[in-house]
Amino acid sequence: MASLEEKQRTLLAALGGMGRVIVAYSGGTDSAYLAWAAGRALGDAALAVTADSASIPASHKLDAEAFVRQFGLRHEYIATYEFDNPDYVKNDADRCFHCKDELFVRLEEVGRERGIEHIIYGVNVDDLGDYRPGQSAAKKHQVKAPLVDAGLSKAEIRELSRIAGLPTWDRPASACLSSRIPYGTPVTIQNIKQVENGEEAIKALGFRQFRVRFHGEVVRVEIAPEEMERALTLDMSRKFTTIFKKLGFKYVTLDLEGYRQGSMNEVLNLATIAEHSLTRA
Repeated sequence: MASLEEKQRTLLAALGGMGRVIVAYSGGTDSAYLAWAAGRALGDAALAVTADSASIPASHKLDAEAFVRQFGLRHEYIATYEFDNPDYVKNDADRCFHCKDELFVRLEEVGRERGIEHIIYGVNVDDLGDYRPGQSAAKKHQVKAPLVDAGLSKAEIRELSRIAGLPTWDRPASACLSSRIPYGTPVTIQNIKQVENGEEAIKALGFRQFRVRFHGEVVRVEIAPEEMERALTLDMSRKFTTIFKKLGFKYVTLDLEGYRQGSMNEVLNLATIAEHSLTRA
């Protein structure tokens, strides 16, 4: 198997051969490493672009800005309008497709205006086994996945980021706020703002890995198993209750299975996933 150093050399060589690129940059571990690598390989010929969307927490945007400043990367925001699309708002199993489709359409516009041929994004090899309709949107728009092409896993990206001194190397996994809303429940600016405010309040309590899941009048809080003991106290339950009732929830629950990525996908059956995958292929 190729070593980490060999995989990084492969990645940098591939990026260097692209000439000019737009990096779809959210500020998470994967996209930050890809933006850094593109900047290293291409200098100012690499442009990191972040969606200015209500579905991205304001704190994540601030972190993304701090990262590009620290490493001298070119960076811009671009407005996206997924909330104007009824197919996105209705929040079926293809919501992520419509979100990424909107993003890539806007990035293509930037590419045409600037004469930049290639758009790249930070999917890694571990992502290929999950249900991720956004990958179908990337295929539709011919968006390249250099981390996959280099054979990099999430753990390897974290390690290479650590070696490079990137502060994102151990950043908790993150996803857009709309992923906290159950399939079939319309996504609105109001309900994702409730989620965002709740997650910021939990972060302020010192928790590191968690999710706030919206279920109408009920909020379901997922805390990482290693942090669960601290969450399971009467004092913390009172704090959770105060936070979320102030945000408009009537019932506050703590998920005893703890935090896990893609828990909203657990309600999707295999037939649904196969049907959508074939439709977008």
